[in-house]
Amino acid sequence: MSTTTIRIEDDLKARVAAAAERAGKTAHAFILDAISQTVEQVELDNAFNMVADERWAKIRSTGKTVPWEDAKAYLAARARDERPRKPVARKLTT
Repeated sequence: MSTTTIRIEDDLKARVAAAAERAGKTAHAFILDAISQTVEQVELDNAFNMVADERWAKIRSTGKTVPWEDAKAYLAARARDERPRKPVARKLTT
């Protein structure tokens, strides 16, 4: 395991120490958790954006998409534990 040094403002250092104490952790453990959670969130955001970009590229290449009203009705039925037919993609109209 390597060591990394960071410089933080005194005010932030005090806030970290107080928050760590309230969480029942050392400041070190608190900072490691914060870094880990931030890295994980950035990775999740990136994966989400990649899927969105892929889907947008498919819409642009095919010109087809599912109208919001159809998608909304499908999702509402699924939420009621029904098994509706998947909505059919249609050409985009502008």
